[in-house]
Amino acid sequence: MRAAQPAGREPVDCLIVGGGPAGHTAAIYLARFHLKVCLVDANQSRALQIPLTRNHAGFPDGISGRDLLARMRDQALRYEVELVHGTVVSLARGQGGRILVTTEQDIFEARAVLLATGVVNHRPDMDATTHDTALARGLLRYCPICDGYEVTDKRIAVLGEGERGAKEALFLRSYSADITLLLSGPEDEMNDKDREMLGAAGIRRVAGPVGAITIDESSISVTMSGNTLRFDTLYPALGSTIRSELAAGLGAERSDEGCLLVDAHQRTNIAGLYAAGDVVLGLDQISHAMGEGGVAATTIRNDLAQQAPSWR
Repeated sequence: MRAAQPAGREPVDCLIVGGGPAGHTAAIYLARFHLKVCLVDANQSRALQIPLTRNHAGFPDGISGRDLLARMRDQALRYEVELVHGTVVSLARGQGGRILVTTEQDIFEARAVLLATGVVNHRPDMDATTHDTALARGLLRYCPICDGYEVTDKRIAVLGEGERGAKEALFLRSYSADITLLLSGPEDEMNDKDREMLGAAGIRRVAGPVGAITIDESSISVTMSGNTLRFDTLYPALGSTIRSELAAGLGAERSDEGCLLVDAHQRTNIAGLYAAGDVVLGLDQISHAMGEGGVAATTIRNDLAQQAPSWR
């Protein structure tokens, strides 16, 4: 059964779900192609949590994720992108190959849909206020590729287990000799190869269970089996949840981890459905997400033009 058609609203050429770097980049491209674009954003992009990124080319003094997205939003509005605050709850097939996008408040009809829904980091067990304060001060960090440089030669802890925790600790070893892997699960979940590599790198392992995580002005403390350990920064390596469930409703193919599978031009296996950014398997970086957003937008423009040229 097809979903009900939206009443009184003109179809859009492309509806974008997600207002992070990928979604905003695609919106700007598509609007500058003179297409009718709607971007639905629940204001949950991981980029909003970045206190300061110095990895983004063109900002030598760094820029916060919030400021970067504000600039992108202003640029999108300049080209008349329709920005809608809300949460998309379902996708369904409409008439004529279009896709119906249902939010909590409305139903949209789109010739193409781009999913730029990202992922959600699994957080350590700490209250929200302490978590956000620690993140703002750089006592808690989620992306060693982004900000490992900032903790060069500091006391670094990685909270994780198994191969994921070992890989993150080994990656950070190139920034500091003082690395401790705090095991959130049993040590026997780690294989012999990882143990050997951690030992060769001089990375300490501390078995759990993990207790309270607290902060002061200059350090973060973790209680492990009754002992309190202090560090300059803590990297949780606890995995993430990939926001790909909307595409699954249309039958889009996903990896075992839940990432959307796309071709080299960001097309999913479902006609009219595209994906870009962290929801796609790849490097979780702002620049990478923006690049995929640009590729997806150009592909969408060309695919739509094959269906019906939009000459002026």
